[in-house]
Amino acid sequence: MLVLLPIGLVLLALTGSCKDNDNNWDSYKEWREANTDFYNEQKFAIEPDGQARYQTLTPQWDNTASILVRWLNDRAKTADNLSPLLTSTVAVKYRGGFYTGVGFDSSYLATDSLFVTRPGDVISGWTIALLNMKVGDKTQIVVPYALGYGTSGSGTSIPPFSTLVFDIELVDILDYEKRP
Repeated sequence: MLVLLPIGLVLLALTGSCKDNDNNWDSYKEWREANTDFYNEQKFAIEPDGQARYQTLTPQWDNTASILVRWLNDRAKTADNLSPLLTSTVAVKYRGGFYTGVGFDSSYLATDSLFVTRPGDVISGWTIALLNMKVGDKTQIVVPYALGYGTSGSGTSIPPFSTLVFDIELVDILDYEKRP
């Protein structure tokens, strides 16, 4: 009987979280559809010169996950620079916003404007981007909600099902690799 109680509690918790996700699915229907439509439109967006606005970036470790990336710098100038590893400590500058253009966060609001993190400690969309960047690269990425804050969002600032748009600059790799 003691064994069944924890299993029952786990099942109850899972059932409750499923109900929350079902409620979010219905409550955020218009927002979810608008965000998904925006992401799908950006996949095929064309610049005035006829070039695709974004490239699809899919990590080797998960061929079902992808983000959209636009390089804002001449990558030939950063080609010989280092790329971070999953456990590296990096310094980045960024701006984050919704598909509507409304911003929700920026490192530029801080005094030194640098955000220090590890690629493995951020949302999956950032991990994919950072591991494909070299020091000095500047990108704009579009992150589908599944690789951002998912079906639950983040606090009161990022609603569930939010497609996120970030401008990211990889300023430096402070520690190339951290051993666990």
